[in-house]
Amino acid sequence: MKLAIFSPNRFEKPFLEAANRTRGHELHWIDARLSPQTAALARGFDAVSGFTGDDFSRPVLAALAAGGTRLIALRSAGFNHVDLAAADELGITVLRVPAYSPYAIAEHTVALILALNRKLHRAIPRVREQNFSLDGLMGFDLNGKTIGIVGTGQIGAIFAKIMTGFGCRLIAYDIAPSPACVALGASYVSLGELAAQSDVISLHCPLTPQTHHLVSHQFLASCKPGCMIINTSRGAVIDTKAAIDGLKSGRIGALGLDVYEEEGDLFFQDLSDKVITDDVFARLMTFPNVIVTAHQGFFTREAVGNIADTTMQNITDFAAGAIRPENRVTAAKIKRR
Repeated sequence: MKLAIFSPNRFEKPFLEAANRTRGHELHWIDARLSPQTAALARGFDAVSGFTGDDFSRPVLAALAAGGTRLIALRSAGFNHVDLAAADELGITVLRVPAYSPYAIAEHTVALILALNRKLHRAIPRVREQNFSLDGLMGFDLNGKTIGIVGTGQIGAIFAKIMTGFGCRLIAYDIAPSPACVALGASYVSLGELAAQSDVISLHCPLTPQTHHLVSHQFLASCKPGCMIINTSRGAVIDTKAAIDGLKSGRIGALGLDVYEEEGDLFFQDLSDKVITDDVFARLMTFPNVIVTAHQGFFTREAVGNIADTTMQNITDFAAGAIRPENRVTAAKIKRR
């Protein structure tokens, strides 16, 4: 198939090219984000592949359909940037990569917890400045602490298994409890109970209308004072302004983010010589108890290779009329969840 690849990251190209060697699709790299202004670049392409920052809104999808595009091949698990209802109406199939390496994201979550708890982000530059004082670097033992896990799919379940190795007590919230987490000793509780009991809250749920701004002022009011919150799921699961208020009041003792609700204008590009105009993000970065990584939780050799392979296989399957149901997302399927 003739494929237009929007927003290709430099690190992706060798993996995508390798995954395509035995599949033989015609790859065209478009070094721009998909948007209403760039959608015309896809005219004449059977399929379009997009990353997390690409715009698959109704106007864009309409332009793609008018240009002959029949397939959207997402290079991500998330699909909240796609108007699925519009895709269905326009006859465009949307395929994603539902799983690539749950270990990568679960392990990154643990890295954020350890770095925040032991103040590594402050200790490392301090020692480089030959300041060997320990003032302000005290952490706590994870052993015996209560870890609240919101969302116990593959990533949440692997994270739970890792945290049992630290001797933590596990509680969880999910509309579909995981037998694997139950076997690990996790107790399923209400969201309010999880907030009230957890020393560390880790978010692993998808972004849906129900989970949008799940961490809100109301949620934080129920949290233990000084709790740690980690988000490696989707940025808009947290109301960032509410989180800033929580940091200011001390309700949040530490915040680790690998995602941010307005990350589309920031992440996956070098803005080191630019002025950041996002005042909310700028305020967030002033707190000494906040670590933000730029959506790198997935970023391992294994995960990037799996994303590339599944993306190319999705295109091959579509061309052969043999789509894998678990990789397809439609508005109707999401409503049934």
